[in-house]
Amino acid sequence: MIVLGLTGSIGMGKSTTARMFLEEGVPVHDSDAAVHRLYSGVAAPLIEARFPGTVVDGVVDRARLAKAVLGNPQAIAALEGIVHPLVRKDADDFVARNRAEGKNLVVLDIPLLFETGGMDRVDKIAVVTAPEEEQRHRVLARPGMTEEKFAAILARQVPDAEKRRRADFIVDTGNGMEPARAAVRAIVAALSPGETRSR
Repeated sequence: MIVLGLTGSIGMGKSTTARMFLEEGVPVHDSDAAVHRLYSGVAAPLIEARFPGTVVDGVVDRARLAKAVLGNPQAIAALEGIVHPLVRKDADDFVARNRAEGKNLVVLDIPLLFETGGMDRVDKIAVVTAPEEEQRHRVLARPGMTEEKFAAILARQVPDAEKRRRADFIVDTGNGMEPARAAVRAIVAALSPGETRSR
């Protein structure tokens, strides 16, 4: 079984691309969805213990948590120290389950794949990209997003050009849905049994 890591900077269209893999019948593990589950489950008491007042009725309040960690590298590192191992275990369980079911290909949707050193967890890497202006437009259109927040997020992410340089595959979402879908189908075909796995 081949494990494909799917990543990309904020606003590049990674979630849309992940859905395209699902539509092609490829199982996808969504790290963001895993975090949502963990925030209302095992992670909640751990986060409340470290960041008091961020959990409401047993569920992490993302707005309160953001206020507690934004612009504070030590707090962000502490939060990541709680969340990342839990997400990784969730992903490992997903891979093991699909391997046992005889799947040929699975996707791990990992927003911070390069930033967290996740390259060793995957066989191949697909990077989702878009022109810088398109990225900015998409991100600043999100509710509650500001230039300051956007800059803080970008500062913590490996630059898009570096991600593309290190990718095995690139999906450009800047030209619309159909070219992106064609790129996804090409990746699925390339990673089908019988194709080489060598980098």
